[in-house]
Amino acid sequence: MRELTEPALPATPRRLKKRHLGVAVVSDVHLGTYGCHAPELLRYLKSIRPQVLVLNGDIVDIWQFSKNYWPPSHMRVVRYLAGLAAKGTRIYYLTGNHDELLRKFAGLKLGHFQLDNKLVLDLPHGRTWLFHGDVFDVTMRHSRWLARLGGKGYDLLILLNRVVNFGLHKLGRPKVALSKAVKDRVKSAVSLISDFEQTAATIAADQGYRYVACGHIHQPEIKTLATVQGDITYLNSGDWVENLTALEYTDTAGWALYRYADDPRMLPQPGEASDLPEAEDLAADAAPAALLESLLAEFKLK
Repeated sequence: MRELTEPALPATPRRLKKRHLGVAVVSDVHLGTYGCHAPELLRYLKSIRPQVLVLNGDIVDIWQFSKNYWPPSHMRVVRYLAGLAAKGTRIYYLTGNHDELLRKFAGLKLGHFQLDNKLVLDLPHGRTWLFHGDVFDVTMRHSRWLARLGGKGYDLLILLNRVVNFGLHKLGRPKVALSKAVKDRVKSAVSLISDFEQTAATIAADQGYRYVACGHIHQPEIKTLATVQGDITYLNSGDWVENLTALEYTDTAGWALYRYADDPRMLPQPGEASDLPEAEDLAADAAPAALLESLLAEFKLK
């Protein structure tokens, strides 16, 4: 007689044990663009339990925003962040240049969520000044139209990069990062990055801070810089387009740079369907009206 067996259940994503952090800083996510790695960001966020989460600018790319491109994975990130705030995580959304339209709402507070332009955290290792960093960008200040044009060109380059990497994957070749390769080979870009870092450190020292944390230039970094007022530790959280990096702080270790690619827990395990959304994620795929009702409820506004 033929033995009856139950049908195999679909694989479900592995629940990672959360790492406890004092502070996590994420910037330059660029939700709403082709270059955004929303699934990877969501996986990272689900692997940590920070007391404070700082979204340091360019989280939603309003410059490039189009109602024709807003995948479910992007909305899942938004809903998960709302859920974190509702559960008690303090979330600070600091505005950047790609989401500068939000600056008119600076100071807005919704429960544990706060929107602002800058933030100072008094931490055991020293006072830390956080802001996006576009105020140091000469192009942003004097040629905004050129910066916007460059943003569109960058987005096209990222889209081309995805097509190229798809072909390389089929051929069994390693992926390439075109935009990063271009920036690394342009001496003027290297000079601008150096000037950016030194300017941030100098101003932070003048204000009496020990650390300064920025985003904007998509260049993850932790380094000590000398200023007239003394040494300053410069921090940059990088981005979730090219580098997939963040800053993490604990009272024991201080500040550290997190790299998604170097975290073995982020790698799919044998037989695991890592891209399968969890039950709560599917709620983010609901109709906009239903989703709005859900978000308002989570923020206890309705």
